Amino acid sequence: METSPILAWTLQTEIPVPADVQSLLVEGEQAVASFKTFRDSATFTTKRLIVRDAQGITGKKVEITSLPYSSIHMWSSENAGGVLDRDAEIELWTKAGHIKVKLKRGADIRRIDSLLAWAVLQH
Repeated sequence: METSPILAWTLQTEIPVPADVQSLLVEGEQAVASFKTFRDSATFTTKRLIVRDAQGITGKKVEITSLPYSSIHMWSSENAGGVLDRDAEIELWTKAGHIKVKLKRGADIRRIDSLLAWAVLQH
């Protein structure tokens, strides 16, 4: 049975952790890796995945989605295995529902899969 995702994100290349992410972290939480999204960034921390999405024409309206690793029940990764693979994706099944993460060329699916395994399996 196919379920439609409640959220869908697209990750591109790995980037330095954006400076403004630091203000979103709680005591003892550290940023681990960030990826460029269509208009903003997704950051893996030691506690959660934070997706920052600038919206509107000016980008002044910002939506922050925080996904604690403890809410992820299962994930899968899919790619064709080729160097030029443009159709890689990660799917997450969470307490809130199903989330689909598409990966553009430049986003290393094995790096993201490894980050998820590190994050989810330690919590």
